[in-house]
Amino acid sequence: MGAGKEEGADVMDAPAVALVGAAYEVAGRSVLRGLDLQIPKGQRVAIIGPSGAGKTTVLRLVAGLLRPTAGSVTTLGQHPGQLRGRDLRSLRRRLGWMQQDHNLVPQLRVAHTVLIGRLGQWPWWRAVWSLGRPQQLELVEGALRDVGMADRLWSLPGELSGGERQRIAVARLLLQGPELNLVDEPAAGLDVRAAEEIVQLILRTAGIHGQALLMTVHSLALLGAGFDRVVAIRAGELAADGPPESFTETREVEIYGRDPAGGPAITV
Repeated sequence: MGAGKEEGADVMDAPAVALVGAAYEVAGRSVLRGLDLQIPKGQRVAIIGPSGAGKTTVLRLVAGLLRPTAGSVTTLGQHPGQLRGRDLRSLRRRLGWMQQDHNLVPQLRVAHTVLIGRLGQWPWWRAVWSLGRPQQLELVEGALRDVGMADRLWSLPGELSGGERQRIAVARLLLQGPELNLVDEPAAGLDVRAAEEIVQLILRTAGIHGQALLMTVHSLALLGAGFDRVVAIRAGELAADGPPESFTETREVEIYGRDPAGGPAITV
């Protein structure tokens, strides 16, 4: 009994994400170099760094979309790079994935788009039936209210602004209810106010449901939105790791080599 309890405690205490010496190469170019990183369950983490530093590659490794060329990646207690078929699909149902382009199908109305978050929990016949007669609309309506889009149930993506499309993608995550959210530059292309609103919405959603979150962000102005931790990657290596308030102008220069907004190096 004692051994069983101890083993169960180890599973409960295991991090949501663990990269140990993780490396990734493509066409002979090193994208990540021996990255060590652990994300506890429920922690909300921003990943920052220059363009091409390897931020999105980290998310793809964690999701099992890429396999490390060296080291190991553990996601929710499993090694996604070693999984295939049903086992990999089962893990991905526990992951929320949100990309810059929102992944909204132009021909699908908002109700159907948000319901995609339920597909992993439905038998195939119910998913097909839902295309003609959307199921569990009360859940969709609740998710849309949570993201401030209650009046957009039957809209098409082309009728929405960039910020509204991002909110629909967040509503889809709400219906999925993942254990770990992987979000890639959700505020790209949005104005400052809309960007802050989207990032805060995602952070608040993850916090309410106790979900771990890994989000790449392009603007350091977003670090004060409510992240628990910031991880900086430069040239495929860990450059900094700490609370948001530790990322001063001096640290920014170390990471980016210049003003992250695109100007010359900050003088400090």
